Amino acid sequence: MEKKVITYKDAGVDIDKGNASVELIKPYVKETQRPEVIGGLGGFGGLFAFDKSKYEKPILVSGTDGVGTKLKLAFDMNKHDTIGVDAVAMCVNDILVSGAEPLFFLDYVAVGKLEPEQLAQVVKGIADGCVQSNCALVGGETAEMPGFYQVGEYDVAGFCVGVVDQDKIIDGTKIKPGDVVFGLPSTGLHSNGFSLARKLMLEVEGKALTDPFQDSGKSVGEVMLEPTKIYVKTVLTLLEACPDAVLGMAHITGGGLLENIPRVLPKNVNASLDRKTWPRPAIFDALAAAGNLGDDELYKTFNMGIGYVIIVDQAKADEVAAVLDEKKETYYRIGVITEGDGHVVIQ
Repeated sequence: MEKKVITYKDAGVDIDKGNASVELIKPYVKETQRPEVIGGLGGFGGLFAFDKSKYEKPILVSGTDGVGTKLKLAFDMNKHDTIGVDAVAMCVNDILVSGAEPLFFLDYVAVGKLEPEQLAQVVKGIADGCVQSNCALVGGETAEMPGFYQVGEYDVAGFCVGVVDQDKIIDGTKIKPGDVVFGLPSTGLHSNGFSLARKLMLEVEGKALTDPFQDSGKSVGEVMLEPTKIYVKTVLTLLEACPDAVLGMAHITGGGLLENIPRVLPKNVNASLDRKTWPRPAIFDALAAAGNLGDDELYKTFNMGIGYVIIVDQAKADEVAAVLDEKKETYYRIGVITEGDGHVVIQ
């Protein structure tokens, strides 16, 4: 009896679908291109002609991150066009903290079985995030791994590179008592705390993702899946308009306000925050009630409505506020720097 030919496709990897996926995502990738990008999609590496003449002492800043268990909501809702924004946001917001302008981004998507339309929606979100941060999507990797991921599920992660002049790196070392803490609002949960959030809303409260969330006009799933806000254009505009005003910044991710702000504080000061100075989105009140959570747990797990913190020289706080007002950016003065031991105090 003639032995049957068993192909790569029989093993679960479809190269033709991979090629089809590349064609579907090309228009999205094209939208993200910057003048420094050389070549197109499909090469072995992304080429970027970095113009170092724009900088006195250019320092490259890199970051990588994923989306975590927020992905489960995308699977359950069969909605894949925003999760890529989260992947970009988690990376570009992190390198922005140093004052870096994001230059280019690469993605990694791993699937059990490649579905070109699904992948195209994920990459569309990544491209949207890159457009929001003026960051070129120069390449990526799609890994088809049959038997490793459940059907319809995938993982997504990203990597970005940015640049800042060495003399303009923002590292928090100049923060001193009297400086003002500004907060830029989040769009909700962003991409952290979802293991707890899903447990509380879907298991403890017994909510379905399609249930209405209070009087928001959105479903529970839509509120939870709201993509992470990207702060790049706002912050870079501020840094250009107010040189030397910004002394430290923090992206409020895992660890919340209590653990992220201290990452940029000198050891001899505290950040004293007044929780009454900014509105708390309803999703956090719902989670607090569902889990009977105290403030310590809430503020070290979730962003609680503040996605990005900017610490400003006291003498230039009004100047910073004027720039943000002119750009019609929402912000809050959420606290001050006091003498202390490198912690956050929330009252």
